[in-house]
Amino acid sequence: MDALHLCRADAIGEGRSRGFDPHGIGSDTVFLVRFRGQLHAWRDACPHVDGAPMAWRKDAYLNAAGTRITCHAHGAQFEPDTGACIAGPCTGRSLQRVAIEIDAHGEVHVAAHLRAEETEKWQR
Repeated sequence: MDALHLCRADAIGEGRSRGFDPHGIGSDTVFLVRFRGQLHAWRDACPHVDGAPMAWRKDAYLNAAGTRITCHAHGAQFEPDTGACIAGPCTGRSLQRVAIEIDAHGEVHVAAHLRAEETEKWQR
């Protein structure tokens, strides 16, 4: 498979999130959220200030209830399944979805088209 492994799908429980550094650049660039039984993958960057990391600490992308993605820097709130900003300075904008693949063994991979060059561009 020409994709980068992230984790097992069952490693992320309902209302939980986890960040990943699939290219080993030293910071998380992608995060997964399980919401209503489905995994959703997003670029770890607030659309209000492009490149601003979302989590306030490692893997802390969600509010306490696990119902909204929250940007620690700006307080923006996003729907976990659509990425739409519903409150804060970027209302009406959205997070950038990242394509993932879940194989027959339940392993989650970043889709093959996400290359290191794209990830490095996100960090600028």
